[in-house]
Amino acid sequence: MPATQKRTYARYTLEGVTLLGKMIRLGRKQRRMTEHELAERLGVARSTLQRMEKGDPKVEIGLMFEAAAIIGVKLFDVDDVGLSALSDRMDDRIALLPKHIYKAGKRVKDEF
Repeated sequence: MPATQKRTYARYTLEGVTLLGKMIRLGRKQRRMTEHELAERLGVARSTLQRMEKGDPKVEIGLMFEAAAIIGVKLFDVDDVGLSALSDRMDDRIALLPKHIYKAGKRVKDEF
């Protein structure tokens, strides 16, 4: 994508990132942490944390998840053990899928 072209995001994506940002902000305030304190724990600038809390989709997802983990926001409605079990179940489901995905070829007309 050319540098002059702006990336667009689906409304669902923007709403999800905005919700996560609000959850992080609420959690930070409930724990009485300043923006500076959380930014320092994350190893980012305060401005990055502010963008995160406003729901900027260009903030790295790893930073969003790390901030959520630091302040105790549960993302998958499970604890650490449950998250590992959920990940294992996803591995099992992925293993059952075909190894290669092919585009549909020409449709066969088998009407006689």
